[in-house]
Amino acid sequence: MAEFSFIFWVVIAVALFSLASRRLAVPYPIVMVIGGSLLALLPRGPHIVLQPELVFILFLPLLLYAGGWNTDWRDFRFNLRPILLLAIGCVCFTTGIVAVVAHTLFPELNWPAAVVLGAVVAPTDAIAATAIMSRMSVVRRIATIVEGESLVNDASSLVILRFAILAAAAGTFAPGLGLLTFVWVSAAGIAIGLAIGYCFVRGQLLIDAAGLSDPETDVVISLLTPFAAYLSADALGVSGVLATVAAGIYVSRQSPRIYNSQTRLLAYSFWEMLVFILNAVLFVLIGLQLRTVLSDLGLRVGELVWGGLAIAGVVILVRFVWIYPGTYVPRLLFPRIVEREGWPPLTWPTLLGWTGMRGVVSLAAALALPLSVAGHPFPGRSLIIFLTYCVILVTLVFQGLTMPALIGLLGVVESPNIADREEAQARIQVAEAAMARLGELAERDGVTDLHRMRTDRMLAAYADRIRHFRSHLQGPREEERAEREHEVDHALKRETLEAERATIVKMRQQGLINDEIFHRIELDIDLAEAQLR
Repeated sequence: MAEFSFIFWVVIAVALFSLASRRLAVPYPIVMVIGGSLLALLPRGPHIVLQPELVFILFLPLLLYAGGWNTDWRDFRFNLRPILLLAIGCVCFTTGIVAVVAHTLFPELNWPAAVVLGAVVAPTDAIAATAIMSRMSVVRRIATIVEGESLVNDASSLVILRFAILAAAAGTFAPGLGLLTFVWVSAAGIAIGLAIGYCFVRGQLLIDAAGLSDPETDVVISLLTPFAAYLSADALGVSGVLATVAAGIYVSRQSPRIYNSQTRLLAYSFWEMLVFILNAVLFVLIGLQLRTVLSDLGLRVGELVWGGLAIAGVVILVRFVWIYPGTYVPRLLFPRIVEREGWPPLTWPTLLGWTGMRGVVSLAAALALPLSVAGHPFPGRSLIIFLTYCVILVTLVFQGLTMPALIGLLGVVESPNIADREEAQARIQVAEAAMARLGELAERDGVTDLHRMRTDRMLAAYADRIRHFRSHLQGPREEERAEREHEVDHALKRETLEAERATIVKMRQQGLINDEIFHRIELDIDLAEAQLR
């Protein structure tokens, strides 16, 4: 009963913090962590221990799969070089520098334990950063690199962590073996993820061919894929992170083949809500760990706070030390990179350096550390957890709250014309393809006058649509006129949809239609209204 009561209060906390986030215009992960921390500090606040298995087995596969699904493969592939420089190079660099500083500041952390801390705090969490960047229309390439880095760097940090824990037990490192193992677990994990994704797609096509497919069942089946990818790879000792991401990317690319419009509408809504709930709950749980973290350290908290702030400062600084050379040195050495990717302004790596927030994977990895190795207590386990919490709190709250001001100061905002022109060109081609198909249908034998009349009406609608989108490509004056037409059309449609909605509500209240008919018409109105956004 206590567990159900706890879930109830967590859901209430998520709802209240979400409202506060919208009211304060602050990304919800930041509000959730601060709110959870304040709850943990109350005199009778909850004493909750986040179970690492819950994160790695239940939460992480779903979040990774959704992240892979939403990854823009074209942009990800184009930016693969900087993504890997951050996800592998920066993770290794951060691990090493943090280990040196931690061992110096806290001698009780031997070298393997210091490396463990470095590996734990090395991977970034892009949720808060991407929420801010999407709201402020940051240059798309920067957002793609941040998102791609967060999908891959968990794998590299967890491999380093595994070897650091083994080193803590054996008392020696084997860097060469670690590198070979990383290549193997990464390649094998990706292969398993693609295989699971392929099997899922083939299975979905067979279900469709047998006439057994329906939207609800398809969405339920989609929940199985991330767990199949993650658990299969994990059971074989390879990267479950990369397996799940690879499966998500592959299935996303195949989704037009396996899902109809009804399934897509339901799946997008379901997954969007699921990801929000999982992330919100996790960030609240991060905040609630504060009481547990403090109780494990006893009276040493005061003297360790400055150490925690120092480690957090090192984590922030190290990212800048890596990013500036990582951005420009390869371009100086290999001119073909400049030809392909251009020479980014200094503001781009500056913003990338400020996006290194840490999140739940770091805390879960710290909490998952064994209590003992080789028959002895794991060196500095409670200290590692405390320092990890400090890094998460400082990077998430401090960097997150200051990022909007930094974006405004740097001016790294995407010109809306670039995305608008690409979308306009795509919509023109889509409409032209539809008009060509209508022309083919109109020329078939046996076409009636009624068919020709309706075809002409649809052709006129498509022609008007093409004219509207072509105006976006014809200069500021024509684009401004098109936008005014767009605003007038939307205003008129909203008024008519509100009249439709008021009518069916009145008819239901008067008993002229039942609820089933009401909801079917309401769905049509809602879909039409959604197109106006």
